[in-house]
Amino acid sequence: MAGKAIEKRSGTEVDPRDEPSAEWGWHGGFPKATRFAGWFTVFALLVMLIGNHENNTENVWLVGLALSVAFGLVLDMRRRRTSWRR
Repeated sequence: MAGKAIEKRSGTEVDPRDEPSAEWGWHGGFPKATRFAGWFTVFALLVMLIGNHENNTENVWLVGLALSVAFGLVLDMRRRRTSWRR
């Protein structure tokens, strides 16, 4: 079945055995939605700082996780911006 799908579409470089979604015609991601969800997660983690905490252990974890996600998002933005130069 996968062989017939590839034969119909000439010029396709994706092998359906390696990537099964190529068989039914869609292969990709949601880059804008993923970045939005990442920044929303950073915001949500920082909003959780507001509350009645007994000690600062929760705050350290929340800030650390928010910084980790933000660092990953900044690295992703940098990688996407300079990918055309390579």
